Amino acid sequence: MSVFGGIGCRRGCLVIAWLVAPLVAAAAPGDGQLRLAPTDIAALAKGGAGAGTSGVAGIRTTVLFGNPEAAGPYTIALRVPPHTTIAAHTHRDSRTAVVVSGTWWFGYGPANTSDRLKALPPGSFYTEPGGQAHFARTGDESAVVYITGIGPTDTHYLDAAADPRRR
Repeated sequence: MSVFGGIGCRRGCLVIAWLVAPLVAAAAPGDGQLRLAPTDIAALAKGGAGAGTSGVAGIRTTVLFGNPEAAGPYTIALRVPPHTTIAAHTHRDSRTAVVVSGTWWFGYGPANTSDRLKALPPGSFYTEPGGQAHFARTGDESAVVYITGIGPTDTHYLDAAADPRRR
């Protein structure tokens, strides 16, 4: 079974797992071993906005590994409901992500516009370079995305009025 939520892992997922594995092994508890089956992940605490998340209502965040607020590697799972829009924002750390389920519409730039979005189906990989503005949406279905970075992380909206944490 795949660490990517039980979906069939395409070649891109395998490359990501290979790239992330040394980070996980270096910072895993005890002897460096960490295995999470989908049922283990389902049992982990889920919360709303946390470090490195958009703060948009309805998004559920699970810390799979590490602590996004502290120095060191981390991985978070985002569960994003249908018809969710995340405005353009940045993070101080560079991050990589894999779409586990659903279609995640992702783009780069200063505003969340349709012409800059690309549909990323399950098994897709993308990057969030530190300091580079990006945005996302879901359509009629929810999406699950696993994001890995080196903390501490944060989130800064380009337009402060678009920051859902300030409403």
